[in-house]
Amino acid sequence: MPKKRLTMRQIRELLRLKYGDEKAVSDRAIAVRLGVARSTVQDYLARVAKAGLSWPLPEAITDAVLDERLFGRPVT
Repeated sequence: MPKKRLTMRQIRELLRLKYGDEKAVSDRAIAVRLGVARSTVQDYLARVAKAGLSWPLPEAITDAVLDERLFGRPVT
């Protein structure tokens, strides 16, 4: 059974918590706040790094563009 993806809202919150003003929020604390496993947070952070994204995201990064950058295929 494939993993259920985080919502775009959760992904943006993950980025804000990790790289935003609060800085130094641990992966474990982010996982608790999002209600997911720490390994899920780490997987998404690896995808973000591979995609070359940073926080704050540029305004041109829509949910569809973010999804494509993280997962390599457009949302249908």
